[in-house]
Amino acid sequence: MTFQIKRSLLAASVTAAIIAPVTGFATNGMNLEGYGPIATGMGGASMAYDNGVAALMNNPATLGLMEDGESRLDVALGNLGPDITSSAGPNDAKSGGDSYFMPAAGYAVRNGQLTYGVGMFAQGGMGTEYEANSFMAAGTGEEVRSEVGVGRLAVPIVYNIDKNLTVGGSIDYVFGGMDLKMAMGGTQFLDFMPGSANNAGVAGGSMVTAFQGAIGAGVLNPTGGGVNALNTARFDFSNQSDISGDAKGAGITGKLGFTYRINKNLTLGGTYHAKTSMDDLETSDATVSMNVNYDDNILNMSWNGIPVGLPGNVGTPAGSYTAQNVSIAGKISVNDFQFPAQFGLGMSYAQDKWMVAADIKIIQWSDVMDSFRMTFTADATQTGLAAGFAGQVMDVEMFQNWDDQTVIQIGGAYKVTADTTLRGGINTASNPVPDEYLNALFPATVETHYTLGVGHALSKMSNLDFSLTIVPEVSNTAASGVVTDHAQMNYQIMYTQKF
Repeated sequence: MTFQIKRSLLAASVTAAIIAPVTGFATNGMNLEGYGPIATGMGGASMAYDNGVAALMNNPATLGLMEDGESRLDVALGNLGPDITSSAGPNDAKSGGDSYFMPAAGYAVRNGQLTYGVGMFAQGGMGTEYEANSFMAAGTGEEVRSEVGVGRLAVPIVYNIDKNLTVGGSIDYVFGGMDLKMAMGGTQFLDFMPGSANNAGVAGGSMVTAFQGAIGAGVLNPTGGGVNALNTARFDFSNQSDISGDAKGAGITGKLGFTYRINKNLTLGGTYHAKTSMDDLETSDATVSMNVNYDDNILNMSWNGIPVGLPGNVGTPAGSYTAQNVSIAGKISVNDFQFPAQFGLGMSYAQDKWMVAADIKIIQWSDVMDSFRMTFTADATQTGLAAGFAGQVMDVEMFQNWDDQTVIQIGGAYKVTADTTLRGGINTASNPVPDEYLNALFPATVETHYTLGVGHALSKMSNLDFSLTIVPEVSNTAASGVVTDHAQMNYQIMYTQKF
């Protein structure tokens, strides 16, 4: 009967984590400031003491610090509350993406020298939402938004070599989703074209060649070297789901870790998280749309039933132009979107009723966030003004050039009664995003986190833990002149049942 209860609880908890949202938000870059309320209440420090099944996201070797014969089920829910405002001159826009829920569930059991289990965690991501009438919509009259969520299903194996040294690791199945509704002004997007300054990125492929050819032929307004050919451009793929993004991908990765008890008070710990190996994030329900200044003669011919696409040149251009919307349906692939490798080293010192812990982590964002790359492939059949783009391809690369990030996590815990523990800490990290390439849709810019936490034993076999994170506002100005102000208030709550 006991085994059946354990199995039912585990199945229900992991199922709940699978079907719940895994969207996250940028804190340490795209990672959370801490995983599990025990660690997060202590600034995220987690390398060298038992902090529950959240070890699967921190240092898997700390699972070996459980008591021999103990098994535990942790079920947690976090909420990230970003407060983001972007402004350009007299215009400002407040992001409506101000609440992101992140579930987690895990089970672990220690049997002698061996500890094993399974867990599902939301790792992180980022996201914003701006209204259709905001300046962020670039005059397109449609909302703009971004949402990136990455989750992990991890299976750990940990071995206590002796009473002091523990080693372990996990194999992780990683799954991610992304929504993007991004608008650009015409001048901004034309900067991506071959032969332009390419300050923010580059674009190429047969679709771009056709577009430039239409400018050269006078099908689109060539005035100013084509600068008056395009008014706005949009990339759209979004299912508006609270569970997963429209573009999806999955893959594997893993972690290794150790703990070493120097004496009864002092323990060291360290971990290595490998870079993820996810497939490209893909969706077949994407749209690239443009508002272009189309030649009146050719436009009139198309109105008369002749299928004229943008790349075509039917008849003689009139030299007068009318703004027209062109919407092209197709498939988008977000190419090689990965989470980075990271190294961590930490310590904990415990005596009587109190404990202090400190970690340092290096997150190698520069290896995975040099650029954001998308490939759009138009459907083979298009109608109206989009007909000339049927089956064509556009590759877009937006420069990112993120820096590697150093994260310092320091915290303490004090047992005020036999059942209640108070926690506090600080998590400080360098901002990995260069202002030159900052995009207000992806403001992974916050640096300092102040954390508080409390844990209370409900019984000898159950606990409730809570953490609160307060992130002071930071302000960053992109090369475009857009200023992004970003603050957060986050919490996590976890129920633990031991068996």
